[in-house]
Amino acid sequence: MRKFIVNVNGNSYEVEVEEVGATASAPVAAPVAAPAPKAQAASPAPAPKAQAVAGGTPVKAPMPGNVLDIKVSNGQAVKEGDVVVILEAMKMENEIFAPCSGTVTVVASKGATVNTGDVLISIS
Repeated sequence: MRKFIVNVNGNSYEVEVEEVGATASAPVAAPVAAPAPKAQAASPAPAPKAQAVAGGTPVKAPMPGNVLDIKVSNGQAVKEGDVVVILEAMKMENEIFAPCSGTVTVVASKGATVNTGDVLISIS
């Protein structure tokens, strides 16, 4: 068995991996930790998105995916817990709920590809 430390989304996990076909007497080199990849500088958000979010609570994408459907329209009143967006990720449809009550400003568009943390709508 060999032990490795694996970093996933900033979390470190210690894992044990069994080598198949290795003999017990064969010398095994100790694993060398690879340097962590440098985070790329995020490009600034477009001005319209920043303005749409400035006055309200942003509803962000919890995972990367495609905006399959937007269930609300600009100016529509929503209640906390209402489904506002359907996000397709890993061939599954994920319902995104309103975290609070208020009036909607739609930021994302139907069919758009979004990353984790991208603003989908704003509720004020």
